[in-house]
Amino acid sequence: MEFVLPAAADFAGTPLFAWAAFLVLVVILLALDLGVFHRKAHAVSSREAAIWTVVWISVALIFNGWVWHMEGTEKALEFLTGYLIEKSLSVDNLFVMVLVFTSFGVPRIYQHRVLFWGIFGALAMRGAMIGAGVLLLERFHWIIYVFGAFLVFTGFKMATQDEMDIEPEANPVLKLIRRVVAVTPGYDGQHFFSRALIKGRTRRVATPLFIVLVMVETTDLVFAVDSIPAIFAITRDPFIVYTSNVFAILGLRSMYFLLAGIIDRFYLLKIGLSVILVFVGVKMLITYFDYHIPIGISLGVVGLVLVAAVAGSLLFPKKVEEHGPVINPPVPPEPDPAEKVDTHRGHGR
Repeated sequence: MEFVLPAAADFAGTPLFAWAAFLVLVVILLALDLGVFHRKAHAVSSREAAIWTVVWISVALIFNGWVWHMEGTEKALEFLTGYLIEKSLSVDNLFVMVLVFTSFGVPRIYQHRVLFWGIFGALAMRGAMIGAGVLLLERFHWIIYVFGAFLVFTGFKMATQDEMDIEPEANPVLKLIRRVVAVTPGYDGQHFFSRALIKGRTRRVATPLFIVLVMVETTDLVFAVDSIPAIFAITRDPFIVYTSNVFAILGLRSMYFLLAGIIDRFYLLKIGLSVILVFVGVKMLITYFDYHIPIGISLGVVGLVLVAAVAGSLLFPKKVEEHGPVINPPVPPEPDPAEKVDTHRGHGR
């Protein structure tokens, strides 16, 4: 009798070895990032951020070449288009990150650690959302029209909404955490948790850096609600959807340090992103008439809109007063040893 392992050859239509190779690659890259290149906390310079931005984009393009070699031109174009959409939408996330770090006075030396650990939550959340999206589209095809209408609405809303309308302190998750977890008044190095003497008892408490981490996680969740439906307009392949999302997220930290101080100069980028969202939303809606925009045209439209938005912002600079260049606060002093009960602190989340 021949013994066959059910569903052993592939998962969601993609060979298991491809999923395994991708996950191993991500783990290696993250281990090198935090364990080797950023083992010691330091302020990431613009030069270092530029180098890492090039590295992450290069890795994504190399992976895109591998997709082309294994799956063909169509899948490679889907990955590239999806990557561009996710990358461009993640740039809008930077506006909020600037507000969060500035609002909580996070020293630049600790910001990389927050963004690094924020990646793990983002990978898990987006994986779950993509899986749910795939299941919904397979069982209820009409969901594609809901996604399309939602993206068109979001696109128009983005064009008119000011990022300064977002108030980090009003985040309901933040309020909940402060009700159930004691938070130290100041930072304790780059640690998320510490131990403090409260009412005569030694308790494990969160530091403001943990609160910032939660803010970054919830911010990514909010933006994922827009970006994940957008990529479903390009492809339904879970492997392409997830990998393009992950590579866009991996390069977000270096882009933050590269663009945080000058992001206001690209004032037309928000309009460009709104145009892209409306475009992919319409692309979803017109499938009702059995009309599908070729992937090559989609890639061209996305690329053209991004180039036009960036070029227009640079050619016609606008004076922006909302939050100017980011001023990084000095590193706060260590807590008074007399008030510290236990110097052994948690390094994880």
